[in-house]
Amino acid sequence: MNPYVLTILLSSLGLGTVLTFASSHWLLAWMGLEINTLAIIPIMAQQHHPRAIEATTKYFLTQATAAAMILFASTTNAWLMGEWEIHQLSHPLATTTVMLALALKLGLAPVHFWLPEVLQGLELTTGLILSTWQKLAPFALMIQVAPTINSPLLVAIGLLSTLVGGWGGLNQTQLRKILAYSSIAHLGWMVLILQFAPSLTLLSLSLYIIMTSSAFLTLKTNNALTINTLATSWTKSPTLAALAALMLLSLGGLPPLSGFMPKWLILQELTKQGLPLSATLAAMTALLSLYFYLRLCYALTLTIYPNTLTATAPWRLNFTMITLPLSIITILALGLLPLTPAVTAMLTL
Repeated sequence: MNPYVLTILLSSLGLGTVLTFASSHWLLAWMGLEINTLAIIPIMAQQHHPRAIEATTKYFLTQATAAAMILFASTTNAWLMGEWEIHQLSHPLATTTVMLALALKLGLAPVHFWLPEVLQGLELTTGLILSTWQKLAPFALMIQVAPTINSPLLVAIGLLSTLVGGWGGLNQTQLRKILAYSSIAHLGWMVLILQFAPSLTLLSLSLYIIMTSSAFLTLKTNNALTINTLATSWTKSPTLAALAALMLLSLGGLPPLSGFMPKWLILQELTKQGLPLSATLAAMTALLSLYFYLRLCYALTLTIYPNTLTATAPWRLNFTMITLPLSIITILALGLLPLTPAVTAMLTL
């Protein structure tokens, strides 16, 4: 793609998200979401591969449907209640419709079916943008409207997303689909705590972005798209393979890695709010996700790819990619748990 065109598209991507962040009026927020969607469509379709075109079409249709639902809900609220402000969303029909529309935009269960298929058709860099940056604008709106949404609905969507995210990834061999189901599960944890502690949702979102970026950049560096090709990683870069295994365990939420922090604090907060059953179910669904992360770790570090070579030296090629961002993000994805006391102190301010 022409660098100038790419610059314009990426700038528009940033503009759309910032516009949604800064808006207090539903029409302005909707406009930001539309700019965001239209900017990423050419980036997704730049490969000119049938799978990429199919993924782009599915993405466009789902996002357009969600945007139309948001416009319908905000218009309904303005018609019935006379308010266009995001914070003044008060009619039950409007709040439920907006919640479902934002769930569709984010890929939360039960409207998650588009996300694994779309992510599977994209290259890893575009998949990284879709899994991280594209979640920010809808989440900003969701945090603003969360106080007006029915609490059992949010908890139900959160628990269903963690369950679907864990269950859906069990039988997958494609790494991009596994990361899509991982995304659904993590978003479920965020929605689960959204109404009780929005600051915990932001913390969880930040750590999710760090860990997912580390996962995508690791796969990009190793050029791995399936579990079988992941098994060749140790021959290319043994150090990166060892760190990638730890990073996957961090995504699974195992101590003493960074991914344990949000799960720990969320379970603690749910228990404080008198929801021990929800906390127990969420912890049990996390075990499902942990299973497929362990599967990836096993393929990455404990298996040798079948080959007829007598030496592994020719496999170790010099990297031409810039690995500094990967190094920084991987360190953050592994070592932030000791900062938990400082983070909890900041959250209580």
